[in-house]
Amino acid sequence: MRRVAQIIAVRPEQLATYRELHRDVPRPVLDRIRLSHISNYSIHLLGDRLFSYFEYHGDDLEADLALMAEDEATRRWWKLTAPCQMPVPEAAPGEWWAATEQVFLME
Repeated sequence: MRRVAQIIAVRPEQLATYRELHRDVPRPVLDRIRLSHISNYSIHLLGDRLFSYFEYHGDDLEADLALMAEDEATRRWWKLTAPCQMPVPEAAPGEWWAATEQVFLME
């Protein structure tokens, strides 16, 4: 299993919209996430930063994320959520959600 934690900023004027969208994530989007071998997925908010965490149980995360990006329901969902978000300054060029470094784990 691979643990993935990421950070992105939420636009303050879009915070209510972002919260509302996540009160009822479309079933096909959730299904695609599960088909991509992702579980224990959560998003947390602190100030204007969103922190996401998920556990990946597949063999090729990049390939599974590419399949997710091709999914029509997911693409429609991202069109709704993307205007609410903006990359953080620490994001690498072209990176939307910035990858984080794990510095501690207690199992």
